[in-house]
Amino acid sequence: MPRNQQILLDNRPSGEAVASNFKLVSSETPPLQDGQVLVRHHYLSLDPYMRGRMNDSKSYTASQPVGAVFQGGTVGEVVESKHPKYAVGDKVVGFGGWQEYSVVDGSAPGALKKVDTTHVPLSHYLGAVGMPGVTAWYGLVKIIAPKEGETVVITAASGAVGSAFGALAKARGCRVVGIAGGPEKCKYAVEEIGFDACIDYRAHPDVKSMSAALKEACPNGIDGYFENVGGYIFDAVMLRLNAFARIALCGMIAGYDGAPLPLANPALFLINRVRLEGFIVSEHMEIWPEALAELGKLVGTGKLRPRESVAQGIAAAPQAFLGLLKGKNFGKQLVRLI
Repeated sequence: MPRNQQILLDNRPSGEAVASNFKLVSSETPPLQDGQVLVRHHYLSLDPYMRGRMNDSKSYTASQPVGAVFQGGTVGEVVESKHPKYAVGDKVVGFGGWQEYSVVDGSAPGALKKVDTTHVPLSHYLGAVGMPGVTAWYGLVKIIAPKEGETVVITAASGAVGSAFGALAKARGCRVVGIAGGPEKCKYAVEEIGFDACIDYRAHPDVKSMSAALKEACPNGIDGYFENVGGYIFDAVMLRLNAFARIALCGMIAGYDGAPLPLANPALFLINRVRLEGFIVSEHMEIWPEALAELGKLVGTGKLRPRESVAQGIAAAPQAFLGLLKGKNFGKQLVRLI
């Protein structure tokens, strides 16, 4: 059995996450038991939600255990199998964590899923045709539920969730406005994904400036908002919401280091009769087949061309993850292990 390099959560962060919170170790891969599958990971997924799980605090899911392999999505190839459903060479998506190999119970519900890489690259099953893409689909279709011609806005517009959201919303006839960090990311959102406009938050670093930029980009107001960030951008969006606007609350990355995120004008929820719904996409598995079918078609036909930032090697995962939290990635952040 192969030697397996792994990244563990060595200790919990106090404030901002740092590289010393993680530890690289090497271990023997245990022999397979009946019903198990050995997967060699090709890519690891790095996602903002992982920062919240590093804290030992109340959340929608259990905290990442200290001393254990850091948890996260993976795609790879079956290299040994003692399960009749899986054969050597099968490409699979799973939740193998930050390690080069994983031993998986092939009968556990949702533990592994075979994927077709004929038209969709394997790495995209961690992004546009994976959890981030389904996250965008659920927030747009099930919460915002836009009518043709309505205006929708999303933060982190050039990322894995944001780019999928843009393509999905344009397919529904919406005016789509993104918010991203830097002119290059905004150019990508408009020219390659099809956003109608994209606002560079670095050029609009406060509520007044951002609100003015939103007024220009959304002349008819905002009907739907997909929130990934929080902070002053949320306050600025609130000033531009139309009556009966819908907000899909996916993430609040501005507060992942533990700082509170107060809202400046919560009365606007009542004044505009706003509906806000937080959601965790793993709690809605019933919609995944429909969402993945649409997302796969968008990627396969070239209507959604996801960007990827790829770090090389297991040891690069912590720094790549810390860069993601600061917006240094462009598109979906991955770690390539092959």
